[in-house]
Amino acid sequence: MESAEIRRRWLSFFEERGHTVVPSASLIADDPTLLLVPAGMVPFKPYFLGEVKPPFARASSVQKCVRTPDIEEVGKTTRHGTFFQMCGNFSFGDYFKEGAIKLAWELLTSSVEHGGYGLEPEKLWITVYQDDDEAEQIWRDVVGVPAERIQRLGKKDNFWSMGVPGPCGPCSEINYDRGPEFGVEGGPAVNDERYVEIWNLVFMQYERGQGTGKDDFEILGDLPSKNIDTGLGLERLAMILQGVQNMYETDTLKVVIDKATELTGVRYGQSQESDVSLRVVADHMRTSVMLIGDGVTPGNEGRGYVLRRIMRRAVRNMRLLGASGPVVGALVDTVIRTMGEQYPELETDRKRIETVALAEEAAFLKALKGGTNILDTAVNETKAAGGTVLPGDKAFLLHDTWGFPIDLTLEMAAEQGLSVDEEGFRRLMKEQRERAKADALAKKTGHADVSAYRSIADTAGATEFVGYTNTEGETTVVGLLVNGVSSPAATEGDEVEVVLDRTPFYAEGGGQIADTGRIRLHSGAVIEVRDVQQPVPGVSVHKGSVQVGEVTVGSTAYATIDVKRRRAIARAHSATHLTHQALRDALGPTAAQAGSENQPGRFRFDFGSPSAVPQTVMTDVEQKINEVLARELDVHAEVMPIDEAKRQGAIAEFGEKYGEKVRVVTIGDFSKELCGGTHVHNTAQLGLVKLLGESSIGSGVRRIEALVGVDAYHFLAKEHTVVAQLQELVKGRPEELPDKISAMLGKLKDAEKEIEKFRAEKVLQAAAGLVQGAKDVRGVAVVTGQVPDGTSADDLRKLVLDVRGRIPGDRPAVVALFTTANGRPLTVIATNEAARERGLKAGELVRTAAKTLGGGGGGKPDVAQGGGQNVEAIGEAVEAVERLVAETA
Repeated sequence: MESAEIRRRWLSFFEERGHTVVPSASLIADDPTLLLVPAGMVPFKPYFLGEVKPPFARASSVQKCVRTPDIEEVGKTTRHGTFFQMCGNFSFGDYFKEGAIKLAWELLTSSVEHGGYGLEPEKLWITVYQDDDEAEQIWRDVVGVPAERIQRLGKKDNFWSMGVPGPCGPCSEINYDRGPEFGVEGGPAVNDERYVEIWNLVFMQYERGQGTGKDDFEILGDLPSKNIDTGLGLERLAMILQGVQNMYETDTLKVVIDKATELTGVRYGQSQESDVSLRVVADHMRTSVMLIGDGVTPGNEGRGYVLRRIMRRAVRNMRLLGASGPVVGALVDTVIRTMGEQYPELETDRKRIETVALAEEAAFLKALKGGTNILDTAVNETKAAGGTVLPGDKAFLLHDTWGFPIDLTLEMAAEQGLSVDEEGFRRLMKEQRERAKADALAKKTGHADVSAYRSIADTAGATEFVGYTNTEGETTVVGLLVNGVSSPAATEGDEVEVVLDRTPFYAEGGGQIADTGRIRLHSGAVIEVRDVQQPVPGVSVHKGSVQVGEVTVGSTAYATIDVKRRRAIARAHSATHLTHQALRDALGPTAAQAGSENQPGRFRFDFGSPSAVPQTVMTDVEQKINEVLARELDVHAEVMPIDEAKRQGAIAEFGEKYGEKVRVVTIGDFSKELCGGTHVHNTAQLGLVKLLGESSIGSGVRRIEALVGVDAYHFLAKEHTVVAQLQELVKGRPEELPDKISAMLGKLKDAEKEIEKFRAEKVLQAAAGLVQGAKDVRGVAVVTGQVPDGTSADDLRKLVLDVRGRIPGDRPAVVALFTTANGRPLTVIATNEAARERGLKAGELVRTAAKTLGGGGGGKPDVAQGGGQNVEAIGEAVEAVERLVAETA
C-alpha cells in the first residue's frame, strides 16, 4: 500500500466517524517556542491548553513534521530521519479511552477491502502505563487482546506531557511484531526493534505540576475535560504494509535513493559507507523540498539555517558518492513528483521551490571549492604540528567566510582523522553575536547604561508622541543625560540626550529614520536634535548638542521638527507601502517585506525572492506605482484590535511583534499595512517614484532602491543628459542606443576570444616538447615542468591532459605541471590508468606538491589541482612529486 493511500484511508476512516479533517499546518510553527512543527499535535496545542475553544469535538489530520536534534545520526541508522508525517485523531471532551482504543483497533485490523490496513491481530502487542488498569481492561475484555500480549511500562515510556505544567496523562502504544529475524521474542518491553511502535494513544486526563525530565513531576489532579491525542507514524506503517526492512526502503524515500544511484552510479547496498550517504541524500532532500514549499529560505539563522544545513549535507554526500556537477534539480524533481500526490501545492509551487534549491546548491558548490582548500590547509598544518584537534578559529573562518555549518566541518575533519575545537568555535561565534548586539545597542543608547532610561521611564512615564498631527508644540524636559550619565543640567557645547514628556519628533523605527530639528527652552537655551531613539519601550530619547544657554530638567520648552525633511521621509515611507503591494501583486505573497529604510527622498525595500526579479517585472511594478500616484488616493491611519486588522487583510511585517491594538495605514483601495510611521495624506503628494534597481543582499532576499519626488526628477534629468551624450558618441537616436552599443560590445568580445584562442594554442604547442622530455622513474613516464607565468588554471589543466593523452596508454604516466598565477603557485597533476594500477593517484600527488608550496589541494585519482603561497618552492615541489612516484611505483 503506497504512502498516499495510507494517508487517504486514515483521513477517510475518521471523517466517516464524525471527525473534522484538518489540513496539515505549515512546517513553520505558529508558536514562539518552536522553529518548526515537531509533532502532530502542535497545531492543536492551544485547544489542549485551554487557550482557545476548539471549533470541533473530534478532529483528524496528517501533519508534516520536522525534527533535527539527531541530524548527525541520519543515515547512520535506518531509524533516524528529519521529516515525517504524523497521522492523528483528536477528541476534545468527547470520546475517551474506550473510544480511542476501539477506533485504533478497527482501522488497523479491518480488511483492506473494508477500508482498513489489514494488519494481522495476532501480530499486534499493546503497552499501557503501569497504573492504568482501565486501559488494560479495555484492551483485554472489550477488544479481545490476549493478556500475554499486553505489557505495562513506567512513566518514562508510557506517560505523556508537554514538558511543562499543563495537560498530561498515561498513554498506550500499539506495536507490530516484525518476526524472529528482527530479534528475540518477549514483546516491546524486551525488543523494540522487533516489536516496532506504530501508534501511540495519549489519554489526557491529569494536570501536571513543576518538574524536570520525563518522569520527575507531580500530578496535581484531574482535568475538568478529558481529551484524546493520538499519533501514528505514517512512514513506520508504510514500512510494514510495503514489506520492507526500514523507512528508507518505503516508496517516498526509495525513489530518491534510486535517483541518487542513477546520478552517481553507486548502488544501494554496495557498502555501508555509501548507504549512509544515500540515506542522508534521500532524507535531507525530501525535508528540504517540504521546508521550501512552506516558505523557508536558506539562511544563517533560525529555520533558514536548519534548511541550509540539511541541504548542504545532502549536496556534499552526493559529492562523496562521486557526483561532480549540479544534482539538486533532478533530486528536487523526484521529491516533488513523489510527494505531490499527497501535497499538490508542491507541484503548484514547483518553479519557486526549484529556484530556491538550485540557488542554494550553486552557492554551496562555490563555497565548497574555496572552503575545502582552506580546510585542507588547516588539516595539513594541524597534522604537521603533531596535533589531532582542528583549531576553533579555523572552524569559525569556514563558517563565517565560506558558509560551512559546523557539523560539516566536523564531518570533513573526522574524515581526515581530526576532531574540532568546538568550544573555541562556539566562543568565537558568541563573541561575534555579542559584538553585533553591542554595536546595535550603542546606536540606540549612545553607550549609556540602559538603566538610566528605565529610571526616567519609571519617574516620568512614557513619552507621548504627537507627531502624527503636529510638527511642533509645547513640552517639558523630564530627563537629561550628558555623555551617557544622568544629569540635572547641561551647558553650551555639551552632547546631550533629552527626554520630553510629549514630542513631535518621530523616533527611528519600522524602517523610518528619526526626525531632526530643535528644542527651544523658554530660558533661551537651544538644543540641536540630530537623532531620536527608543532604547527602552515608550521612551523617546532626543540626541543632540546644546547650541546656546543652559538646559535643566523640569524646564518648559518648544519642540520643532524639520518639516521639509519630515515630508520627504513621509513620501518615501508611503512609496515603500506602494512598492510592497505592487511587488506582491506581481510576484505573489512570497515577496514579503524583509526590512526597509525610509530617508528623505529615497528608500530601500528588502523582500523575499529566490531569484532576481526580471527587468520587465520591475518596469511593470514601477509603472503600477506611478499609476496609483496619478489616481490621487487618500491615505489614512486607524488604530484597531489586531484581530480586526488581520480580518481586513492588513499586511504585517514578518518577525515583528505587535500588541493587542495596532495602527493600520490604508492607501485607497490599493494597500493596507500595519505601520507606526508617518505618511502623506494623498498619493499625489509623492509626485514621482523611480526604482533604481534590485540586487541580492543574501540567500532568498532581494533589495530595491528607489527615489521619490524631486530626487526622482533630478535622477531622470541626469539620465537624460547621459543619453544625449551617448547619442552624440554613437550617432544614433535614443531607441537605437541598445543595438548600437550591443554591436560594439559584441565586436570587442569576439576580439577577446581570438586573443584567448591564440594564447591557448601557444600554451598547447609546448605539449610535444614536454612529452619528449619525460623521465623514466621506475618504469613510469614522469613529465614535470613549469609553464609561463600567467597561464590560467583551465589552460594548465588542458595542457596537462593533452600531454597525458600523447603518452601511450599501456605505459604508466604521471604529468605534473606548475605555473604562477596572480603571484601564487598553481599545479595540475594527472595520471593515466596504467599509473593508477601501480598505486599512483593524482589527488595524493597534488597534496604532496601543494604541501611543499605551502597550500592545499585535492581532486580525483585521475586529475587533481592544488596551489600554495611560496612560488620559490616550485622546484622542491617537482622533486617531491618525483620522490613519491619512485616510492609508490
